[in-house]
Amino acid sequence: MALTCPSCGNERNFLVKTLQMHVLHIEGARVEVTDETQPAAFELLCDECDTTMSLDSLDDTLRKEVLLTIGAR
Repeated sequence: MALTCPSCGNERNFLVKTLQMHVLHIEGARVEVTDETQPAAFELLCDECDTTMSLDSLDDTLRKEVLLTIGAR
């Protein structure tokens, strides 16, 4: 299972941008999280040169491992 940046050859450090939504309930001075979604991964970048890489282009096993590792869907 290898992930390699096509621009610089980096095989070690990558950045996954995620989005997570939280529903807040505010009562007086108290703020509580009443609901939160599982993070959704929407961008994969090489951490060395910032090249955008496609999550969809990863083989299924690697993509599932990346998403599982960051707790995303």
